Amino acid sequence: MEEVRQGADARSRLRTAAVESFAAKGFHGTTTRDIASAAGMSPAALYVHHRSKEDLLHEISRSGHERTLALVQEAVASSRDPREQLLAVVRAFVVHHAEGHTGARVVNYELAALSPAHLAEIAAIRRRIEAEMRGVVERGVAAGDFETADPRMTALALLSLGIDVARWYRDEGAWTPSRIADHYCELALRMLAADRSPGPR
Repeated sequence: MEEVRQGADARSRLRTAAVESFAAKGFHGTTTRDIASAAGMSPAALYVHHRSKEDLLHEISRSGHERTLALVQEAVASSRDPREQLLAVVRAFVVHHAEGHTGARVVNYELAALSPAHLAEIAAIRRRIEAEMRGVVERGVAAGDFETADPRMTALALLSLGIDVARWYRDEGAWTPSRIADHYCELALRMLAADRSPGPR
């Protein structure tokens, strides 16, 4: 049991170190030695737990995308009203990408470094996230709550806005994740020609 705990701790340390290193230097600019050193481990330690640096990136990307999909699904399930679903998704998505901006930058902006098979797996999860947002937009259009000529493109635009928060957000900035989410909810409603006042009708 102690060996299992130590193994899990080592994997966690390597993962944390990899996220920080990939975010700071990029995947290709980071060496396995960089990751191991940041984790306080020997250069060979990474290969005890991962087949390669790319395998570690894949694990980080997969778990990050799975968490994002889960929070989007939870937000959609929080209401049957498309407008409330939209606000819940946008808020959860934006706060998630702001609070976890370091990891989110790695998860979303290092996709090109994945192997074809791993990229295909991540792309499938991303399509499920997109489908959830598109479904919200389409239901709102069908109900007469939203207006857009292209629900799919609008859904992608909304997701892209939230993802990009991870690129520029910094903890020491003037805007809190909640404040940014409030503003992005307003932007989402305006994009869909909906009621511009976030909150319950």
